[in-house]
Amino acid sequence: LKVRYPDRITLTRGNHECRQITQVYGFYDECLRVHGTADVWKHFTDLFDYLPLAAIVDDAIFTPHGGLSPSLDRIEHVQKLDRFVEIPHEGPICDLMWSDPDDRYGWGISPRGAGYTFGQDITETFNHDNNLQFIVRAHQLIMEGFQWQHANGVLTLFSAPNYCYRCGNQAAIMQLDENLNKQILQFDPAPRHQHGEEGKSKTKALPDYFL
Repeated sequence: LKVRYPDRITLTRGNHECRQITQVYGFYDECLRVHGTADVWKHFTDLFDYLPLAAIVDDAIFTPHGGLSPSLDRIEHVQKLDRFVEIPHEGPICDLMWSDPDDRYGWGISPRGAGYTFGQDITETFNHDNNLQFIVRAHQLIMEGFQWQHANGVLTLFSAPNYCYRCGNQAAIMQLDENLNKQILQFDPAPRHQHGEEGKSKTKALPDYFL
């Protein structure tokens, strides 16, 4: 879609768009298996360093992959970050990729081992200080595909149905019109056997990182 509609699609970076995670979750292995060399993987991961860390929709909706950071009070602070790096293990870039909203107030230590948890008070302060309506992020598996938190200050959208081919979750996207009226659309995974493929042999066993 980005290649076909370069001016209509914006890609942002997530915690998986880095060298370490792509080796754990199989992208490196797939590149090696399909192309017989790690060069393709290297080109992709070099490209990941150029992806934006977040986006803003009509100056009203902030969209990081993960969440907020105690080092970033304002949008301008995000814009001043040097994003052309591998995602660090700590610091504001790491927090944008790895943090999660939480029911507890304030900042907390993330059980993921990277980023932070942040409460409703943190969300409300950030949204107020930056004149935002709400935050949209991904990063967490949601069985219904979406979840509102912090008095509708944070929306989690998870757009990968049946994650890792085993979780059975729905996925969701959000549509916005020119007035920022929103609609959540949920969808299920595509059928495993598409029309015309009934006679083909069964798919090979899933790699170990999906089991």
